[in-house]
Amino acid sequence: MIIRIGPRDSSADEPLAEALGRPVGDREGLTHHTVVAHWEHLDLYTPLGERQIWTSAEFAEHLDDPRRRHPAPVSPHGDRRAIWHADVRLHPDDRDLTGPEWSEIAHRIARAAGIHRPGDDHGCRWIAVQAQPGRLDLLANLVRPDDTWTPQPHRLPALLSAESRRIEAELGLISPRTGPDPQQAAQQARFVGRTRQASTADTTSQLAALLRQLADERTGPLSTVRGLIEHAAHRLEDLPDAYGPDSAHRLELIAHRLYGIQQSLDSTAAALPAAARPALVWPTPPAPTPGLAPGPTDTRLARSPV
Repeated sequence: MIIRIGPRDSSADEPLAEALGRPVGDREGLTHHTVVAHWEHLDLYTPLGERQIWTSAEFAEHLDDPRRRHPAPVSPHGDRRAIWHADVRLHPDDRDLTGPEWSEIAHRIARAAGIHRPGDDHGCRWIAVQAQPGRLDLLANLVRPDDTWTPQPHRLPALLSAESRRIEAELGLISPRTGPDPQQAAQQARFVGRTRQASTADTTSQLAALLRQLADERTGPLSTVRGLIEHAAHRLEDLPDAYGPDSAHRLELIAHRLYGIQQSLDSTAAALPAAARPALVWPTPPAPTPGLAPGPTDTRLARSPV
């Protein structure tokens, strides 16, 4: 696993486009399968009870926003290029990683780089993007909400390299370092146990949500089909022909069975264990800064997977 720190930029557009492998746009949405980790206060930008999937252009604007709001802070080198970008690349022969594994890597690299400090109420904005095979990209705006510059550790490349060796040992990834690590087997076993628990919780939560959607009495597909069948039965009852009432009765029985299926699905969803952690919540786009072109404000509820 190799970590490369790119040159800092004044805008998130080009680094995010590099992470995605395509230009930033305002049509495709980035789900939690692509944005696998983010700064801990991201949910504060979403109204309570609402969910939204941002486009890549909206994520770029969200990362750029602190620089627009606080134009004064400069880096220790005297410049205002606040967008920090690093990419993590696996060996071509490494196995495919799961979502929780990519998220774990992202948080650990972010901590080592100084852009993520748990419990820091004034931490900088950052996201981790996993959009290309065997690659993870971290993007951060080093301007903090309190109008200061995010300090990064000295000898950052060496710290990131050391952290990557530890991650390789735990996940059983191919390392450029020669020689086996005597602690690799024990570290990998502990991580696999944590990952399996997280994957199970995520899977049951997603399946429960799917079952509830199918069983929903107002908007679920089974409810829609049942309504159409009941409507057909009602029309058949009004026909004078002898076969009308019999057909209507059969349709009513079918509608009743569908209602029973809805109840069974709802009960099954309720019996599935809840996720061990809350699902990612997508923030509303930041408010436009006076004097600048307004950003996107429309709400996109439909999922448009990457």
